[in-house]
Amino acid sequence: FSLAPSHMRRRRWPLVAMVLGVIALLVWYVAYTQHVVTQLRAAGAGQGRMYARIYEALQDTSVNADPTIALLDLSRQIRESGLPLVLTDNDGRVSATANLPDGMDPSDTVRFRRYVAELDRQNPPIVEPAVGAVHLGDSAIVNGLRFIPLLQALGITLLVGLGVYALVERGRAEREKVWAGMAREAAHQLGTPLSALTGWIELLADTVTGGTGARAVEAMAQDVQRLERVSHRFERIGRPPRDETLDATALVRRLAEYFAARAPTLARTVTIRSDDPGGPVMVRGDVVLLEWVLEVLIKNAMDALGGRNGEVVVSVTPIPEGGARIRVQDDGPGVPRALRKRIFDAGFTTKDRGWGIGLSLARRIVEENHPGRLVLAETDRGAAFDVILNG
Repeated sequence: FSLAPSHMRRRRWPLVAMVLGVIALLVWYVAYTQHVVTQLRAAGAGQGRMYARIYEALQDTSVNADPTIALLDLSRQIRESGLPLVLTDNDGRVSATANLPDGMDPSDTVRFRRYVAELDRQNPPIVEPAVGAVHLGDSAIVNGLRFIPLLQALGITLLVGLGVYALVERGRAEREKVWAGMAREAAHQLGTPLSALTGWIELLADTVTGGTGARAVEAMAQDVQRLERVSHRFERIGRPPRDETLDATALVRRLAEYFAARAPTLARTVTIRSDDPGGPVMVRGDVVLLEWVLEVLIKNAMDALGGRNGEVVVSVTPIPEGGARIRVQDDGPGVPRALRKRIFDAGFTTKDRGWGIGLSLARRIVEENHPGRLVLAETDRGAAFDVILNG
């Protein structure tokens, strides 16, 4: 489910890219088509001039008529057409050339023969016994028509891929919208029983004094407050995160105290404590969402102890350039190296009853809604997760 409209905006980019791509492809197609039409017209005009010059020479019956001049004109027009041409005699010697590539020299026999063979692969040579063989290559327009359709097909394939991706993302966005609505509705429904529980606890507090009963009432009040905060989280789903200044030290102490009072102490002993510099460490962020992140990390650390005695330390360290690093560290077996690249993937879990969304959600909150970083730190013992926030 989405936690910020910025995430939704990022999901719109495939659709925008597809629309822009279609427009660019159409513009390119129209421009290239017009370019081809222009070249074909120029080629047709050149052929017309050649025919006109031939008929002019044929109709000139004067005594001074010189067909050589007409042939030279035809040779010039062939060169102007851009058509690669090599004329060889019956013994294979080069008689004439036109429109050779830059650097191509007939005196370089080996290279020039390879070039002639390439021309013959493009078009079969025209053999005239009295003259020899004419080796023709493809003109620039033919070369363009060979490769441009392939580029267009590639562009269409990419656009279709973007379209499919946009449809998939749109469907996912609609599902997230439904989940966000359900979460807010659940929070709304929880409001009434929570208010009732708060009233009952206040009544018990007035009637129970001292001893275990008073401590139980106090713990119940804390749990109800906890439920109210959880309810507020669900109300925030799908809405912009808050950007406010908060004390990371106070946040860490409050969470450590809450979980320490509820950590296992019978079959096994789990100690949860906070470690901070003693004074406020100010960061910017959304206190409700950051509390959610730290809860996920603390619960994972407790589960990582795997039924054994252990300790979970939640620490705060100021960063010199501003901000803070909040670390949740346990002294359990740690994260196997083979799994370190997958632990933040949605749906990945090593627990029998896990959903595999806790760490994925936590990283998404930290990196997309603050921004900050959530990383698995290198430690000599256990596992440590660092939440790095800006000041």
